[in-house]
Amino acid sequence: MKTTKTLTLAAAAALSLLSAASFAQSVSVTASTLDCAEAKVAAVAQEQGAQYKITEANTNNRVHMTAELYK
Repeated sequence: MKTTKTLTLAAAAALSLLSAASFAQSVSVTASTLDCAEAKVAAVAQEQGAQYKITEANTNNRVHMTAELYK
């Protein structure tokens, strides 16, 4: 009985993580400055009612930025 209860709790925890992770979305933008690139990411996140975390930014004449959107 204890094993069944433990497995049920583990399955519920896994499903809750899966549903949260299923929304995670990557977005990439380009702009002339870091501020402009972040503003573009923020606009996309706001459109989707999400928050964002910048995962990468590269500056070679232009800025390329990648971020993860999450709720």
